[in-house]
Amino acid sequence: MPDTSLKTAAVPQPAKGHAGTAHAHDSAERHVSGSAVYIDDIREVAGTLHIAPVLSTRAHARILSVDLSGAEAVPGFVTALTPADVPGVNNFGAVKLDDPIIAEDLIEFWGQVVLAVAGETLEAARAAARAVKITYEDLEPILSIERAIELDATVAPPLTMKSGDAAAAMATAKHRLSGTFNVGGQDHFYLEGHIAYAVPQEEGDMLVYSSTQHPTEVQHLVSRSLAIPDHAVTVEVRRMGGGFGGKETQPAQIAAIAALIARKTGRPAKLRLDRDEDMIATGKRHDFLIKYEVGFDDSGRIEALAMDLHARAGYSSDLTNAVVDRAMFHAGSCYYLSNARITGHRNKTHTVSNTAFRGFGGPQGYLAGEEVVDEIARYLGKEPLEVRKVNFYDREGERTRTHYGQPVEDFILHELVPALAEQAEYDKRRAEVRAFNEKSPVLKKGLYLTPVQFGISFTATHFNQAGALVHVYSDGSVMLNHGGTEMGQGLYLKVAQVVAREFGIDVARVKITATNTSKVPNTSATAASSGSDLNGMAAQDAARQIKERLVAFAAGKYGCAPEEVRFADNMVEAGAEKISFAALARAAYMARTQLSAAGFYATPKIHWSRETASGHPFYYFTYGAAVAEVIVDTLTGEYRLLRADLLHDVGRSLNPAIDIGQIEGAFVQGTGWLTSEELWWDKAGRLRTHAPSTYKIPTVRDIARDFRVTLYENENVEPTIHRSKAVGEPPFLLANAVFFALKDAVGAAIGYKGSPKLDAPATPEQVLMAIEALRQATGQ
Repeated sequence: MPDTSLKTAAVPQPAKGHAGTAHAHDSAERHVSGSAVYIDDIREVAGTLHIAPVLSTRAHARILSVDLSGAEAVPGFVTALTPADVPGVNNFGAVKLDDPIIAEDLIEFWGQVVLAVAGETLEAARAAARAVKITYEDLEPILSIERAIELDATVAPPLTMKSGDAAAAMATAKHRLSGTFNVGGQDHFYLEGHIAYAVPQEEGDMLVYSSTQHPTEVQHLVSRSLAIPDHAVTVEVRRMGGGFGGKETQPAQIAAIAALIARKTGRPAKLRLDRDEDMIATGKRHDFLIKYEVGFDDSGRIEALAMDLHARAGYSSDLTNAVVDRAMFHAGSCYYLSNARITGHRNKTHTVSNTAFRGFGGPQGYLAGEEVVDEIARYLGKEPLEVRKVNFYDREGERTRTHYGQPVEDFILHELVPALAEQAEYDKRRAEVRAFNEKSPVLKKGLYLTPVQFGISFTATHFNQAGALVHVYSDGSVMLNHGGTEMGQGLYLKVAQVVAREFGIDVARVKITATNTSKVPNTSATAASSGSDLNGMAAQDAARQIKERLVAFAAGKYGCAPEEVRFADNMVEAGAEKISFAALARAAYMARTQLSAAGFYATPKIHWSRETASGHPFYYFTYGAAVAEVIVDTLTGEYRLLRADLLHDVGRSLNPAIDIGQIEGAFVQGTGWLTSEELWWDKAGRLRTHAPSTYKIPTVRDIARDFRVTLYENENVEPTIHRSKAVGEPPFLLANAVFFALKDAVGAAIGYKGSPKLDAPATPEQVLMAIEALRQATGQ
C-alpha cells in the first residue's frame, strides 16, 4: 500500500485528547459492551488445568494429616499442590517471610490455603477440593484487637512519632478529654476477583497473566517460589476489574500457585477465586482500636495530644508496618500539633492478614484526628467548623510543621474551606437543620463539613520511581508502555494524553499496551495515588527524548533554528515548512533517526527515617472538603444521605472527566466503609460476611440524591506532571462528612445534650444503639 501521509499533510486538524482536557476512558465502550478482555477472557491454551484451593476450617490449629484419597478418586482430578512441591521458597511475604503459599504444619486463620487441587475442568477441581480430608489439632485463637493487646501479640514492634512534650503540655492544659474510638475494616469487593493464568514457556520460563497492581512483585515472588531468576518470569496485565489496594501483595500467592501447578505438570494452569473464597482468603482494610487523650484551651486549640493506634494486622505482617505508619502520619488530620505523642501498634490476630486498601491507613488515622476535634467542639459547645479552623496549620511561621517533622508548604484549606462553605450554603443550611430538628420528633437531620489533607508519595522511598517505553513508528503512530497498571482509574489514558501532548497529536494515535515486566522492568506498585505522577513523568521523559531528536532532524533538514520547530494539531512547523507528524516520522526514519526511547523518573525531595520517626515522606499534599446532609429515623436507626457537596484539589487536572469520576467513586466507597460495610467474624474465627448477601456495599439508593462535585482551581506548587495532583485516594476521606453528619443527627435526637458514642461503620444498628445509649446517659 502506498504511503499517503505526505499527500494529506497540508490539512491540519486540531489534536484531540491532550493532557489537560476531558476525554472518555480509553476502555469505556468496551467496559459497557462487555468486550474488554480480562484475564478470565483470555483464550485458554489447549490442555489448560483449572485450580481450586482447599481452605482451612480452623482459625488456629496444627495440621495432623491430609488425606487426598477422596480427591484422587474424583473424575478429572490431575494433581494436588503441597509444600513438598515447591522447589523454591514456600512464601509470598513481600516484606517478611511469614506468609506461606501453602500452609505447612500450622494454620493461623480460617480460610488459609492448605493445598491446591488441579483438575481438567473447574468443576472437577472444586469437587476434588471438597473431597480432601484434613485432621487438625485445635489451638486457642486470638480473634480481637482487645485480646491481642492483653497478650501483647504483635507482628512488629510499635513506633512512636513525637513533637514537643505531650506529657508536660497535657498536665498544664485547661481542658482535657480522653476516649476510645473503633474504626472498622473493609473488603475491597472489586468486580473481578483474584485470578492468575500461568503458561509454561521454553527453557523453563513462565508467562503469568495476573490481576495485579504490582507486576514486578508478582514476578519476583513467583520466581522465588520456582527457584529461577526474575528474567525467567514474565508477568502481564492489561487491565483489572478493580483493585483498591487488594491486588498489591495478595496476587502473588494466586500467581505462585498457578505457576507451581504449571511447573509441576508442564501444562497451563489457571486459578480464579469465587467471591466467597476471595472474601474469606484475602486481606482487608485494617480495623483499628484508637485510644486518645487531648488537652486544649477555651478556643478549642489543641495544646497536647496522646494517641495510641492499635491495628488488627491479622496473622502476618504483610504491609501492616507501612499502613500503620501512614495512619500515624495522618492522625493529625490537617491540624497543627505542637505537642504530640502518637504510637502505632501492630497487633496480631488469627484472622486473615490485612493489607493495602485505598488510603493505606491514612483514612483510619485521619478519622481518629477528626473525632478528637469533634469531641472538643461538643465539649466546649462550639461550632465544629470554627474549632477545626482554629487548629489549621498556618500559612507561615512556626505552626507549619507536622508532628513527624515535615514542613507544610502548600496549605490551602484557609481558602478552600470557606469557598465550599459559601458554595454549599453551609451556615444557612446548619440553621435550617436545627430548625427542622426542633419541629420533627422522630426524623432528625445532621449536616457537617469536614476538610481533607492527604500526603502523596510512597513512604518506602525506593518505590518512588517509574520507567516508560515509547516508540514512534514510521507512519507516525505511537506505542506506549510503562510500569503503571490499569484498574479502571484511567491511568493508561492519562499517560497517553501526556505523550500525545508532547508530540502534538491526537491521543487516538497513541497505542496503549499491557503492562509487561519484559518491557519495563523493576516497576513500582500502582498505589499511593502516585500512578500518574510517576508514570506520566517517565513517559514524558521518553517522549521528549524522541522529540529532541525529531527537532534536531527537522531543524537540519529545513534549515531553521531548533526553537522554530513546533508540534501542534498533528502537524510540525519547521521554520517556513509545515508537514504532518506522520511525514516527519517517515523522513526521520529514512534518515536513520532513533525513534524509540526509555524514560525514567524518580520523585525528588522525599526522605523518611523509621529509626527517628521523622523526615519528609511526602512530595506534596492534596486537599479537599465535603459537606454532607443526612436524615435519620430515630426509631429504627435507618438513614438517608440527602445531599453531598464536594470541593477537591487536583491541581491542574490531567483529565477533568476522569478526575471527577474518581472523586465521586472514592466518596461513595468511603461512605460505604463508614456506614454499611461491616465485617463480622464468629466466635470460631470464621468470617460470616463473605458475600453480597451479608456484606453491604453502597448501591444507587445510597448515593446522595443531590450530589455536587467541583474541582478546586489550583496548581501544584511542585513540578509534577503538568502541575497536576493525585486523585486516587485523597477524596476517599471526603466521606468523613457523612459519618459526622450522622453523629450530628444522633446528637439531635436528644436535643444536642451530651456527646454520642458512635463507632465506624455507623450501621443503622449502631446509630440506633448510640441514640438509646445517649438517651439513657442523659435520662431521656
